Amino acid sequence: MNADDLCAWSRAKAEPQWLLEQRLQALKQAENLELPEVEKMKLERWDIYEHGDYKAENMWPGLQGAHEAVHSLVNFPVEGGLIVQHNSDVVYTELSADLAAQGVILTDLHTAAREHGELVQRYLGQVVKPEEHWLSAVHSAVWSGGVFLYIPDGVEVEVPLQAIFYSSMSGACFAPHILIVAGNNSKISYVDNCISGREDIKVLHNGVLEVFAGAGSKVQVASVHQLAAPTTDFTQRRAVVLADGAVEWIIGEMNNGYTAADTKTLLQGNGSTSDAKVIAVGSGSQKLSYTTQAQHFGRSSVSQMITRAVMREEATAIINGITKIEKGATNCDGQQTERILMLSPKARGDANPILLIDEDDVTAGHAASVGQVNAEQIYYLMSRGISRNEAEYLVIFGFLAPVISEIPLEGVRSRLQDLVERKLGRSHEFKS
Repeated sequence: MNADDLCAWSRAKAEPQWLLEQRLQALKQAENLELPEVEKMKLERWDIYEHGDYKAENMWPGLQGAHEAVHSLVNFPVEGGLIVQHNSDVVYTELSADLAAQGVILTDLHTAAREHGELVQRYLGQVVKPEEHWLSAVHSAVWSGGVFLYIPDGVEVEVPLQAIFYSSMSGACFAPHILIVAGNNSKISYVDNCISGREDIKVLHNGVLEVFAGAGSKVQVASVHQLAAPTTDFTQRRAVVLADGAVEWIIGEMNNGYTAADTKTLLQGNGSTSDAKVIAVGSGSQKLSYTTQAQHFGRSSVSQMITRAVMREEATAIINGITKIEKGATNCDGQQTERILMLSPKARGDANPILLIDEDDVTAGHAASVGQVNAEQIYYLMSRGISRNEAEYLVIFGFLAPVISEIPLEGVRSRLQDLVERKLGRSHEFKS
């Protein structure tokens, strides 16, 4: 998309002038930026350059006629809120009257920029900046659809709000931007699924999720990606947490194609906390890179990161955990664990725990392991009359269960269990 096309498209969307100027600046910045550096991955060899064309979609009057892939993810009746993006456009939005009356906002990001411009402008692109690299700049220029979720000070939302990003057309622009702003002493759980309608869909998903957690707030973000093998997924998730605030990440990486994801929390406030749990299952010849980061600025801030990945066949995974404690962030605690379980002699895994400590009065630690299924555990289960295949599966499930069990929405949790089943090559019911 060139500058003239971008101007025409933005005006057709009735976007405010400040947003158009932001897009044009990002487009210009992209001309001089390189691809991001992804450790031990040659990103330039991936299908990373073609963002596709904007694909307009009509609003859905309801969910009755939605594709089964979408329909199966929705809990009926919708108790809190739901937003659905189909290819390049948001096509369905629902928010309970009770939450709307409390000042909660759930809408697509285009509408939010028009109706809540000052609020959106204050936060949009402030933690994932376009100047970071070429993919960030292009995303900032061409994002479409997306989500704006705002929770006012003191409002506690007890039911999860859900978003579904549904790709059904090869070559369509699929670059949603999610912006979550949680006020002081608020509480929210946000759950999203990113899915392909068919297994032959080829697009680039260049997605961004920004979270701003106010003082004393509690924000839970659960995200499950299941995109088709021809689709390349590049996702950046970032959170800024103020004093005594908390962000919890629960990430299920179930794509069938090449994937690079970076989930980072900036612990700005004293007493802020971050808890990140990531699971991934790789199969075929997938190339996968998962980076989880916590950067401590506030005193007495706490971070916990757990990543567990299972690699089948010839899949390759690079797992990075980075804990950075800045000077002055005294009495902090940063812990991380990366574990990779390989089910095939041809599978590859690399776990890289990194601690960067610029302060003396802190506690920090890491653990990492890469290995095969534990033979002693298999032998023990088989001695109790369990078949080898079932014993291996139980060990794998036990390896992943600590993260799966944390998914806050029962339907999404069941969906993730089904996806693990499928990627592990099992057809019968998932056992708990």
